[in-house]
Amino acid sequence: MNPRCSSFAAAVGLGAVLLTPHVSSAQTAPSLGTAEPFAVLAGSTVTNTGSSVITGDLGVSPGSAATGFPPGLVIGGSIHAADAVALQAQSDVTTAYNSLASQSCTADLTGQDLGGLTLTPGVYCFSSSVGLTGTLTLNAQGNPAAVFVFRIGSTLTTASSSAVAVINGGLNCNVFWQVGSSATLGTGTTFAGNILALTSISLTTGARVFGRALARNGAVTLDTNTVDRSACAAAAPPAGCPTITLSPSMLPNGTPGTAYSQTITASGGTAPYTFTVISGAPPAGLSLSAAGVLAGMPTSAGSSTFTVRATDANGCLVILSFTVTIATAVPTLAGWAMIALSVLLGLAGVAAMRRRAM
Repeated sequence: MNPRCSSFAAAVGLGAVLLTPHVSSAQTAPSLGTAEPFAVLAGSTVTNTGSSVITGDLGVSPGSAATGFPPGLVIGGSIHAADAVALQAQSDVTTAYNSLASQSCTADLTGQDLGGLTLTPGVYCFSSSVGLTGTLTLNAQGNPAAVFVFRIGSTLTTASSSAVAVINGGLNCNVFWQVGSSATLGTGTTFAGNILALTSISLTTGARVFGRALARNGAVTLDTNTVDRSACAAAAPPAGCPTITLSPSMLPNGTPGTAYSQTITASGGTAPYTFTVISGAPPAGLSLSAAGVLAGMPTSAGSSTFTVRATDANGCLVILSFTVTIATAVPTLAGWAMIALSVLLGLAGVAAMRRRAM
């Protein structure tokens, strides 16, 4: 435990616990330098399973393996594997990590679970591991420049469906998690802020990070996740967002010159939903309406892959990729039979005309 860490006052009621540091907050948001554009950065490997969507750059250095893309998507950024860009980004992450580790604690929360707490801006220290079960609320108190720093001696682990919510004008990019070993986000976790882990970061199925996942020495492991660096400039979706699903999960194919119309519907959240194409494009001649109707007249053959985001009335969202193939129709067996019959009838008609002519 850092001897500079002060004790903290906790007011416990029927609701959440509000923790306010005793001393003046000295927390400072470190510069991420060239790592700023990265949503995911690993030291050894980046491994993805499922339809993860990474908004921002993805990189690995000094390792070179970034696997699982596709089916995972990187939008609004590029993949940097063992190149000079990723190497410099790792150097800048190390500088930011050390800056966070040197900041004086304003409250020592060692031994406490973060779930159910409401924290104001400060540097919150844990001499060893920390867990999150439930929702942690970060109250910026109306200050968009408010900074939250979490100094964690070893591991960070969240339970399934846990959440970090930034409220009252706070920004995700001003939340920093300096993790002394590895971080694991449980299934369905909604997480806000920048994770800077010394070793590795593991995002289990459906976990979402509105910020960054930056691992210095180890791997970043993904499984059907959202990591959205662009959301760093805004508050994360509400804590405890439900799982939203889209139907159908696969869209029917079409034929050039034949009218096409298919409605995508969402369920699990709060209607109404707004649908947006965020990557790629539907086949030429088709467009997606805000109500989720993909319609138009396909103009040419080919396959198109595009990614759709559906957002419900509360700002909760789901992202899913679709592939639609536009191809000239191939006759079925019955169709071929009809064609053959037509040919035979035509030949018979020609033969009859010749007999009459003799």
